[in-house]
Amino acid sequence: MNNIRLSKSSISDLEKKAVLKVLEKEYLGMGEEVKQFEEKIKAYLKTDMQVVCVNSGTAALHLALSTLGLKYGDEVLVPSITYVASFQAVSAVGATPIACEVNPDTLFIDTNDARKRITKNTKAIMPVHYASSSKGMEDVYSLAKEYGLRVIEDAAQAFGSMRNNSLIGQEGDIICFSFDGIKNITSGEGGAILSNDKKLINKIKDARLLGVEKDTEKRYSSQRSWDFDVFEQGFRYHMSNIMAAIGIVQLDRINEFRNKRQSIATNYINALKNIHEIDVLDFNFCDIVPHIFVVKADRRNELREYLLKNNIECGIHYKPNHMLSKYKVDHRLPISEKIYEKILTLPCHFDLTDIEQDTVMQKVKEFYEK
Repeated sequence: MNNIRLSKSSISDLEKKAVLKVLEKEYLGMGEEVKQFEEKIKAYLKTDMQVVCVNSGTAALHLALSTLGLKYGDEVLVPSITYVASFQAVSAVGATPIACEVNPDTLFIDTNDARKRITKNTKAIMPVHYASSSKGMEDVYSLAKEYGLRVIEDAAQAFGSMRNNSLIGQEGDIICFSFDGIKNITSGEGGAILSNDKKLINKIKDARLLGVEKDTEKRYSSQRSWDFDVFEQGFRYHMSNIMAAIGIVQLDRINEFRNKRQSIATNYINALKNIHEIDVLDFNFCDIVPHIFVVKADRRNELREYLLKNNIECGIHYKPNHMLSKYKVDHRLPISEKIYEKILTLPCHFDLTDIEQDTVMQKVKEFYEK
């Protein structure tokens, strides 16, 4: 039997044709397609916020933090259970990521724990929309308002998901999306930053193009600046037309992606609800587009080994960052550490067949019935 994949890109002939069209134009860098993708994202989200596309979700986080002026000695509150990209983006600007506990039911940042870790050096809080859910954001914004903190929403996994009947990205301080190969929509690699802070957005537009002042408008029209000035540190973080062309088509397919991923989540919930050794995260799956489907499982390592032996890929999202050598801390985070021993990610992607998902659910049941 072929491996049942944990995740994968779903690329149709439409994406291939869109890329071929860009190749035929022979202008592969940042240009008209990038501008069009930004406009389509803005229209889809029905937002007044400005949209800036970059070459990865990590670049989006790094640019947001960098253009806020964060530096050595500053601190950013981050949930410990997240992909290391969140922590790397903070340390890349010289600031210190402060690992915080998560809510055990949602794996979203625990604002009560975060409050205890606020110091005079705390400048921002970076909630991570774990497994596409942002349940708890109201508490984050309340805490940020109380202490005068900027909020960078790491919404890498949450494109197309909703909060309070609004699409994530419709409002907020700074929102960062990822469009890498296995996200809810992909542009191959890629990301986006959204904000109503016009001064910040203008800095980000320059910073993604190596700090070249006002180069964005030139690039949109397939030109570039020759006589220019640079005032701030910049990076080569712009999105290419090839990436944008894929993203444009994927955005047109978002409803079919949503329906399939929500159906997968519903099937898992119905099949696993009577297995006492399995807990499903406390999400409203009607509101989110599940990028990953995570459960908390007793005897996780044994279950994982059993599934792998049966050609079923599964993952662990994620090892707490405070347990990594670079980000070790003096204090323990017992909730995160306990949850880490239980979390397991089951296959969830657009091309997962009913037969494949039935096999996954059957093998999980078999394991606990042994």
